Amino acid sequence: MLTLFKRVLPGLSVIAAVFFTVSLLPLKGQEREIKIDESVTTSHEVTINGERIPYNATAGTQPVWDDDGNPIASVFYVYYERTDVDDKSRRPIMFSFNGGPGSSSVWMHLGYTSPRFLKIDEEGYPIQPYGVVENNHSVLDVADIVYVDPVNTGFSRIVDEDVSRDEFFGVNADIAYLSEWIDAFVSRNDRWISPKYLIGESYGTTRVAGMARRLQGSHHMFLNGVILVSPTGLGIDRDGPVREALSLPYYAATAWYHEALDSDMQNQDLYDFLPEVEDFTIEEFIPALARGGSIDEERREEIAKQVSRYSGLSEKVVTNHNLAVPTSYFWKELLRDRGYTIGRLDSRYKGIDRKDAGERYDFAAEMASWNHSFAPAINHYLREQLDYETDLQYWQIGGRVHPWDRSGDRTGENLRHAMAENPFLHMMVQAGYYDGATDYFSAKYTMWNMDPSGRLSDRMRFEGYRSGHMMYLRHEDLETSNQHVREFILNSIPEEGVPAKY
Repeated sequence: MLTLFKRVLPGLSVIAAVFFTVSLLPLKGQEREIKIDESVTTSHEVTINGERIPYNATAGTQPVWDDDGNPIASVFYVYYERTDVDDKSRRPIMFSFNGGPGSSSVWMHLGYTSPRFLKIDEEGYPIQPYGVVENNHSVLDVADIVYVDPVNTGFSRIVDEDVSRDEFFGVNADIAYLSEWIDAFVSRNDRWISPKYLIGESYGTTRVAGMARRLQGSHHMFLNGVILVSPTGLGIDRDGPVREALSLPYYAATAWYHEALDSDMQNQDLYDFLPEVEDFTIEEFIPALARGGSIDEERREEIAKQVSRYSGLSEKVVTNHNLAVPTSYFWKELLRDRGYTIGRLDSRYKGIDRKDAGERYDFAAEMASWNHSFAPAINHYLREQLDYETDLQYWQIGGRVHPWDRSGDRTGENLRHAMAENPFLHMMVQAGYYDGATDYFSAKYTMWNMDPSGRLSDRMRFEGYRSGHMMYLRHEDLETSNQHVREFILNSIPEEGVPAKY
């Protein structure tokens, strides 16, 4: 039976002082408690670009309330705030989300922008002993950061057994309750006058794109920037030949990485080679696929030969798939003759299947590697270094948010609308060339078609990296991608007194 407990601290308002603890059914003879409104703050330092930065780290929970003010869920967060800054009016705050849906914030928390970075080798592979080190490339020097675990990820939980899962688990429900949550967080921490940013990775880009419009329209909270890391399609139409063709530049980049191309292409630098493939995709491949079975046989052979050259696959494989080879088959096929599969989210990673035959790999090589390093690091870090005490399991990623209602996804249009309404709002896309799940060329396509008029293009920026979905796990790209975030934040804050107008 779910029970609620309330305590009011002397001298504080009821709303500010109340915290709730929810006792769940005993598990193996032991009760596990959900802390609905409680936090712990610790003080630390980190060196960023040669400067020693003092900061507080607050790990805690903040409720999600229903319309009557009753808590229905507890959302876990970690808030990093630089402590030697007095003027919050010029100090940016950035809210960070990962994706899934069903993923905690751990990936960008310990892998990207925060003042701590997990122990991995320079290319992102696990090493022991596990743990974290200082992140000398963190953007904490220019912005405070809040890492948010949506409901049923991390330590976040539903606390009202009668509430419908539909309140949380869907494109628009997710956007709505998390926007409310941010509104409350900003009010509690006196950050209304601060420049504000959202950063999301993968499905988190769907989330933050939609939240930009929701925050402006429903909460009158206007942002300075939205950063889309390895973005989804954001509801931008791409069915049929467009969807089938857009993965070719990713195939070419991956084949180049694994030295599976002919020497004339292999001897070029990746950045010099990819524009050729991108032009072919837009100018020739999409029109050819659009003709379907009516395409002239000679032209079919020409396209198959070129797709084969760029992808590292045989012409036979290409023609057998009617010119459009599925990504799932590509991950199995590219290195089949070498006895390896390649990863979905980062195709630099290789796996070994039970048998070389078949159309799909046995497991995602990159996820096995990432879970290997992230899980012990986050569990140790939160409990031992941030002093957050709980018996709850940290739900890193999984299916506890399904079924997920994907209907009504207009998040790309939501973000365009928000940018049109707000001349201060900028966006940046960051993508890894070896990401096969949310490939970089589809990200470009999304950006181009989100703004068909082209009138917002001066506030849009694209950056690509020689890594995968989590481009920041490669040390060289960790430095570069953080610097791009740093520049984006600094460049999107207007001079004092400059009006927001066209």
